[in-house]
Amino acid sequence: MEHVIILAGGKGERLRPLTEDRPKAMVPVMGNPLLAFQLKWLRASGFKNVLISCGYMNEVIRNHFGDGSRHQVSIQYLIEEQPLGRGGGLKNALKQIRHVKTPILAINGDAITNLNLSDFTAFHKKEGGLASVATVPLKSPYGIVEYGGEGAGIAGFTEKPELPYWINAGMYVLQPEIFDLLPDVGDHEELTFPQLAREGKLKGFKTRAFWRTVDTVKDLSELRSDVEQLFFGAFFQNVAV
Repeated sequence: MEHVIILAGGKGERLRPLTEDRPKAMVPVMGNPLLAFQLKWLRASGFKNVLISCGYMNEVIRNHFGDGSRHQVSIQYLIEEQPLGRGGGLKNALKQIRHVKTPILAINGDAITNLNLSDFTAFHKKEGGLASVATVPLKSPYGIVEYGGEGAGIAGFTEKPELPYWINAGMYVLQPEIFDLLPDVGDHEELTFPQLAREGKLKGFKTRAFWRTVDTVKDLSELRSDVEQLFFGAFFQNVAV
């Protein structure tokens, strides 16, 4: 599996003013746009053929990445003249690579992760679904108060704990046959995936890999802090103390 679709048409309304002159996927983290992190991760995982579905201020993406050679990948661009929604955008992108008969990776263009894609794709092959979804634990955005005993006494606090739920990470391995089930306009997570789930054709891959998505300025601030800590730790991990 070498083909990947990146859905990068988001305007990032809740990230303004950072997205007034660029699409959401081009918001910088440590001097690099989100998409740059994704391309490095994809190339390291063996993906060479990238189709970027974009719309709002797409010229910013095209001017920055060009044909992809700087990142050692081959990039094609698919421009949405009218917003199609994520499901419609995905279907429109799949239409361009209908000749591909092997599974295809599709990801949202607003997240950073180090998910092991070999494990993800092996899971998809083993489970035999029409689509596999990477899922990550839901973490509370707030600290949790812990009560002790039967009274009103507070026993302690847990800062932003992991909750017993899993959320869609916006990364999918898809069989080409899913094309006919996708909407021309709309969201596949609302229209296509529920149908596949009812039919037992949708599989969920659980991972605790690093994964952060960016929807708000607060998300971006927290992502920058997390990435800085990761790079800081990696830089000094072999330094003798």
